[in-house]
Amino acid sequence: MAAMDQEKNDPELRHVDAADKGSDSHDDDDHGFTPKEQSRIISRIDRRLVVTVGAMYCVSLMDRTNMSAANIAGMSQELVLTGFRYNIANLVFFIPYIIFQPPSTILIRKIGPRIHLALITLLWGAVMIGMGFVVNHSQLSGMRVLLGVLEAGFFPSCVYLLSTWYTRYEVGKRYSLFYLLGCVASAFSGILAYGLMQLHGRENLTGWRWIFIIEGVLTCALGIAGYWLLVDFPDSKRKNWSFLGERERNWVVSRIHRDRGDARDEPFNIRKFLGAGTDWKIWVYAMVFFNSTTISYALAYTLPIILIENMQFSVAEAQCLVAPPYAFAGIVMLATGWMGDKYRVRGPSILINMTLALIGLPIMGWHSDANVRYFGVFLVTAGANSNIPAVMSFQANNLRGQWKRAFCSATLVGFGGIGGIAGSLVFREQDKMTGYKPGMYACIACALLNIVLVGVCDLAFYRLNKKADTEGKILEAHAEDASADFRYTY
Repeated sequence: MAAMDQEKNDPELRHVDAADKGSDSHDDDDHGFTPKEQSRIISRIDRRLVVTVGAMYCVSLMDRTNMSAANIAGMSQELVLTGFRYNIANLVFFIPYIIFQPPSTILIRKIGPRIHLALITLLWGAVMIGMGFVVNHSQLSGMRVLLGVLEAGFFPSCVYLLSTWYTRYEVGKRYSLFYLLGCVASAFSGILAYGLMQLHGRENLTGWRWIFIIEGVLTCALGIAGYWLLVDFPDSKRKNWSFLGERERNWVVSRIHRDRGDARDEPFNIRKFLGAGTDWKIWVYAMVFFNSTTISYALAYTLPIILIENMQFSVAEAQCLVAPPYAFAGIVMLATGWMGDKYRVRGPSILINMTLALIGLPIMGWHSDANVRYFGVFLVTAGANSNIPAVMSFQANNLRGQWKRAFCSATLVGFGGIGGIAGSLVFREQDKMTGYKPGMYACIACALLNIVLVGVCDLAFYRLNKKADTEGKILEAHAEDASADFRYTY
């Protein structure tokens, strides 16, 4: 009885699932699975879900950010991208990308991830192939708008889908692995682009066109494969190809429900969906994500150009030197994700990442030696990119309710799209003679603001958790089956 009372009163013990208890006993919530069997189920979910959406996000990020590689491969000269034309072609992608995100998290629930994600991936791959045949900057910008419409639904849907399969203290590593695969794309897209440039002259097409065409073909192939490899929501009755059985999915739903009480699908309610916008924390998460993506997109769109113009590397060197900083970012990303899950913290991961960026930006922008400035690129790239999954975990751990989760995924990634607009304008052509100093100041301001915002959130979470412990305040009380055991993670 004493042990039962302790578990009832201790929120930490209530969140420990059967897989972590280390015994072969099981109760009704375990659906007859031993801890070893439960661990195998989670491993199957990791391999099938995280790897599949990660691979698809890999081509998504590659297709979204390959403009810089094509630009230094001759696109700028051939399409006469003078003045702000290159920046405009980058930023017009984000206008439809932001607008079409909220409907996507509703649509994916209605038609299922397999059809929704596979179809839009196939279609944007076709758009990428079309970009290899544009003849002026207007056509390029038009194709980028269409690309934004199609890619709008991908990232928020993946963030939402992943959050429905894992408990709050499992999701950090999974988000990190998911985004790490995207970083692999950024790391090796330059090397891939350099290889595709060697096709210059084939079929009377210049090298930069082959970058778009071949990467588009790869995207289409992955979109087709995604129809079979993607999985549905754990509570869905739609069938998945060669995946978990009904009893296994029921166990997943039960453990998520024990963890945060929102695993079961709620009927769509427009008031619940839009009502989530009254929570100030939703907008703080979104703003932190905006600041992070502003820095990461600024690097993605202009790093090869900075390496050439500011650090005096050759085109071939610049294409290849993009890879090592992103590889380092992957290591930092996994380390902070593991730390956050193990110690059940989220704010400190963001603070570590932003500190790295704040150390790296002055080095990157002001040191006299180009090689040392390149070292600064490592720190900035690691800090900015590692913050993406860290912020996703931060918001996922501090929400309850399916439609609030869906709304937050859309607003989070929507603000990330606004960060993409800002990032595409941070390092301007006219600033190259000054070493892109205004852009460096803008990135420093974003990192500092993130530290302030996370500090405000963590302080609020500490106070609200204390009220829940001492006064019985129910946190996130809007959820249909809200209970007194939920605590914010700071």
